[in-house]
Amino acid sequence: MPATTRTTPRRGPAAVAALPLLIGALASCGYGSEAAKDPAAGKAPVAAGAKKLSASEVRIGYFPNLTHATALIGVQDGLIQKELGGTVLKPQTFNAGPSEIEALNGGSLDIGFIGPSPSINAYVKSKGQNLRIVSGSASGGVKLVVDPAKIKTLDDVKGKRIATPQKGNTQDVALLNWISEKGWKVDPESGKGDVSVVRTDNKVTPDAFKSGSIDGAWVPEPTASKLVSQGGSVLLDETSLWPDKKFVITNVIVSQKFLSEHPDVVEAVLKGTVKTNEWINANPDAAKASANEALKKLGGKALDAKIIDPAWPSIAITDDPLAATLKTQSEWAVKAQLIKEPELSGIYDLTLLNKVLKAAGKPEVSDAGLGVK
Repeated sequence: MPATTRTTPRRGPAAVAALPLLIGALASCGYGSEAAKDPAAGKAPVAAGAKKLSASEVRIGYFPNLTHATALIGVQDGLIQKELGGTVLKPQTFNAGPSEIEALNGGSLDIGFIGPSPSINAYVKSKGQNLRIVSGSASGGVKLVVDPAKIKTLDDVKGKRIATPQKGNTQDVALLNWISEKGWKVDPESGKGDVSVVRTDNKVTPDAFKSGSIDGAWVPEPTASKLVSQGGSVLLDETSLWPDKKFVITNVIVSQKFLSEHPDVVEAVLKGTVKTNEWINANPDAAKASANEALKKLGGKALDAKIIDPAWPSIAITDDPLAATLKTQSEWAVKAQLIKEPELSGIYDLTLLNKVLKAAGKPEVSDAGLGVK
């Protein structure tokens, strides 16, 4: 049974290439910077008499996004808490990469679900001292959606205004790389050139698209499906840019201090995420409903069917961190002249994940040469 599976045979575009220039430019996975207690946590009480592991609690952070489905479902349905026994899972939700990294660095968070760009940037800025990537979580979910009245073919993108969530974020660098592959020129700082790259927050992109101030957008789900619901057309699924049609959009990271002091707790969490991912992939419709229920609890409103139905199958849930694709993403960012060549050796420690996978009869996964020596 492969370690990487998908919710449906089709895989949507995933968040691609890129690390941001500054940690403040890393809000690509969500909005804002507030952390909040997760009301979904109440559904998974600790079993009476359950034995604690080496820590009395573990604080886990994630975003209220479909690309964090492993956490949404694993927390809400108690699949992670079950593996922790008497160790209490204390979830927190974040709306942006910087705030989650800050919490991890500040010691108020132990484990987090987060995108590749903030993971890489934080690791490099700390000179490899603050985190390790210990598992994958999701691939896919990014599309180039355009106004079909203005753009009918890929060549029509030249001369148009295309939005990305933020300068230097994963989708921004993916678009810049695609533009370069087309032989067109764009200044990565200003976004001006043969294509006008308009950095626009995902919250306002639908309004900008509706008003006609942008002609399309290279964005993650569910923003892509929101644009389609407004009359947009999917011109490109980003998975088509990758040889194996898969690449990382969400990883599981852990504080190096917590990993060193409580490896048994980290292993238990990974047992929970692996079982959660297996359930999601075996039950895509029930998983979609569970994720939407969690989003409703966290944000007060579930996603409309016209948005979640097309968005859900474009996100692949996986244990594999797809390390080779993270390396490619960093190379794209260097090529775009947004960052200098990063030193990523040691960013992965997949020892516990591979132990869990082996025990479950699943194949081990690779760190692409970027693991702890």
